[in-house]
Amino acid sequence: MRGWRGAAVTALMAAIVTVLIGGPRTAYAAERAAGTEERPCPVAVPAGTTCGYLLVPERRDVPGSRTIRVGYAVHRSTSPQRRPDPVAYSSGGPGSPSLRLAGFLTQMFPDRDVVVIEQRGSRYSEPSLACPEVVGGLVETLKTPKATTEETAPVLQGALTCQSRYQAEGIDLRGYRTEEIAADVADLRAALGYEQWNLMGVSYSTRSMAEAAAKDPRGTRALVLDSFLPAQVNWYDTATPDLRATLAKLGAAGRFDEMLARYNAAPASFQTTDPLTRKRIGVRLTGDDIATILGEAMRETEFLPLVPALVDALADGRKELLRPVVDAAGDALTSHDWGLYYAVQCQDEVPFNTFAAAAGPRLFTGVADAAVCAGWHLPRSSDEAGAVEAPTLVLGGQYDPTTPPESARAAAGDIPSARFAEFAGVGHGVFLASECGRRTISAFLDAPASAASGSATATGSGSGSGSGSAGAVCDPGAGASAPVRPGDLHLTAAPYRISQSPALIAPFAVFVLVAAAQVVAGLVALVRRRGGAMRVLAGLAGLAFAGLTALSVTGVPNDIVFAIGLPPAIAWYGLLAAAATVLSITAAFRLRAASADIVPVMTGLVFITWMYGWALA
Repeated sequence: MRGWRGAAVTALMAAIVTVLIGGPRTAYAAERAAGTEERPCPVAVPAGTTCGYLLVPERRDVPGSRTIRVGYAVHRSTSPQRRPDPVAYSSGGPGSPSLRLAGFLTQMFPDRDVVVIEQRGSRYSEPSLACPEVVGGLVETLKTPKATTEETAPVLQGALTCQSRYQAEGIDLRGYRTEEIAADVADLRAALGYEQWNLMGVSYSTRSMAEAAAKDPRGTRALVLDSFLPAQVNWYDTATPDLRATLAKLGAAGRFDEMLARYNAAPASFQTTDPLTRKRIGVRLTGDDIATILGEAMRETEFLPLVPALVDALADGRKELLRPVVDAAGDALTSHDWGLYYAVQCQDEVPFNTFAAAAGPRLFTGVADAAVCAGWHLPRSSDEAGAVEAPTLVLGGQYDPTTPPESARAAAGDIPSARFAEFAGVGHGVFLASECGRRTISAFLDAPASAASGSATATGSGSGSGSGSAGAVCDPGAGASAPVRPGDLHLTAAPYRISQSPALIAPFAVFVLVAAAQVVAGLVALVRRRGGAMRVLAGLAGLAFAGLTALSVTGVPNDIVFAIGLPPAIAWYGLLAAAATVLSITAAFRLRAASADIVPVMTGLVFITWMYGWALA
């Protein structure tokens, strides 16, 4: 463990070496010992995992810079086949937490130690640059239906409030950028005593991990870049074209433009939950707002199949079907540490973009980020990046709108020892969504040198091509969920509403119970030779409806479809419920009918009204 004096000496020596050898990157060629300290794990982690802080200078380019703490966790493998080279992982963002994936990663790599590294400035590092004021500003922008370019004031004000607080606390935001994050990774390897390890990044962290591999070539055995964000790609300038290209792949581009025009002209109103206060609030979304929210939701592979049907329905004015996405968007706003996000983006990304006007939509992400960075006035970082020497695996998802496979494939061609693989039906974050992706990564790490040439590609049909695909452990083109086209679902918001308020399904439950009671009562009456055949038929029709509906629902391979609809056959199965009600009416109005026979009649009428008037409306 080192205090501020040790950190100051380390920073001073690094500066001297830089001057003598010539160039800031050369200073990292020699391994430097960094201090660590243990701490309790801040989140649930697998047994055998320890957590700690890496003690590093806030700015390595400033002698005497204060010491900050970078969170990490280490899980020591107990496998008899334990391999000596661990996997070191960091999440994307920038500003997304990493430690929560410790359990998932240890299951993915049972025969290796797993090191999970937080980014400096994240919620599990010190200082933490969370900036909830930005979240509050983002929520405020959603409450008004103004044009995207006119809504940035609340976000900018929140960011400026955070910046002032950071300055008062002595935090130097210039130390929170990709080069420093990458240096933390290199320093942690030496501090933990590993001779070599394998680096794995996803989305933004592919940049920091690639730079860490370039800084620490002797310590990097292999590199995995999932949903690669190449340094040469100007992310904001390509965001709208990339979103449009993904929509075109899904067959939703044409109706997307109609949706955009409809809600830019007449914004849609929703009730949702404020992610900070947890109170109900009203929001009004323009077409640009909806496009931004959809683009974020399309990162999730499970959501992707819904896009064609959802966009088509929104273009027709079925705005109620967007509510699940709106509700999820609120909680997603708290998934980033926004102070860290803007520190990185304002130095490493925003200054390299032109933000030239393009054919809509005007994605709020780009508009807000440009406004915040103009207010923060952080210096532009160097766009120089070191060369990666380690064997590299680059993975891309076919429908990834954020880091499209086309740009990842092209960038992989510039890495001498890289292999590229595209996975059909997958969005952002291949290793999280695809079992084949995880198997591909594991197989690559088993023998990176032998697999580091060639490429594997996949199309929606599941065909593979490329010189490297012959040795693939699985087919990256297989197993993709087919997109849900207009007409494939009976569109309705009822299933999502029921998931939020389960009491709404009471009419269905009561109808099924009454149908079962009718069968029992009818059979008893038949045994006693008092009639009852009509009751039995009515009950059986009701139970047949319930059974077929249950089979139809449980047969859906992807539960996410219930966010916007139900299998179309359920509307036809409802005819059995109608027949059961008609039979119940016949039984209730026959001579000498029991007064209790009116109960199935009333239950059936209420249920049919509920089903066709609300659930399937």
